[in-house]
Amino acid sequence: MASNQELTASALFDFRGAVAVVTGGGTGIGLMCAQALANNGAKVYIAGRRLSALDAAVKAHGSTLQNGGALVPVQADITDKASIAELVKQVSAREKQVDVLVNNAGIDGPTNNVEAGNEGAQQLHDELWQIEPKEWLDVYNTNVVGHFFTTVAFLPLLSAATARKPGYSAAVVNISSISGITRTTQHHFAYNVSKSAAIQLTTMLAQELSRPGVKVRVNSIAPGLFPTEMTTDESDEHQKSHMPAGDDFRENKGVPAGRAGRDQDMAQAVLMLAANQYANGQTVAIDGGYLLRHP
Repeated sequence: MASNQELTASALFDFRGAVAVVTGGGTGIGLMCAQALANNGAKVYIAGRRLSALDAAVKAHGSTLQNGGALVPVQADITDKASIAELVKQVSAREKQVDVLVNNAGIDGPTNNVEAGNEGAQQLHDELWQIEPKEWLDVYNTNVVGHFFTTVAFLPLLSAATARKPGYSAAVVNISSISGITRTTQHHFAYNVSKSAAIQLTTMLAQELSRPGVKVRVNSIAPGLFPTEMTTDESDEHQKSHMPAGDDFRENKGVPAGRAGRDQDMAQAVLMLAANQYANGQTVAIDGGYLLRHP
């Protein structure tokens, strides 16, 4: 039976002494996840292709972190196995285990202007035929294959976390999307298909990594509309993106919550899946009710 102290938020989400890795951790949802873990005590390695973005994130947020946490920038490209291996090498040179891996790095890909139901067969053909196969493969390579190989590369460090205390297991949190759940194309077939695959990858990894000799939990967060460089095209001096408060999210974007997601919304989700030792193989949609309007 848990004591009252063990049921406080500070105890339930205590990551002091934990080590985390967040890919795409310099901006957007990746930075939200990294800050959530670091402000609750974790040492968080933020990885990404742009070292300037990682350094800017550390400069903006590293000195004011709470509970002894830290942000450590490491340049890496998850579409390159050699780069992933180098990332693991750099982390393993400093750490004996990794408690949390957040596979967040991702790209959008080709879009189209077709509105479902308003165009004929020829218009639909002309719009979609111009997409090149390489555009599909680039999206899939980052959003699915990159997550797979990053997880595999960190397996020894993730599995080593079981030594921390009896019954403990490390967590992998894959950032997928509600775009991988909704049946609408949202004007980008390749991205939505890749996110569906990322959700299936989460399920398969959870099944395979639950074996006694590994004991790593794998779950997924499917975000709705959050301010990121993918949804707003830019970040400010704090490596944060913004969506104008005047947007009619409820009517025009179909979000019952009437707003975009906030840093706190994502932080609560990643902390729960990282800490909850009974959550495994799940995909949690954090979407303000978007999927209620777009099943």
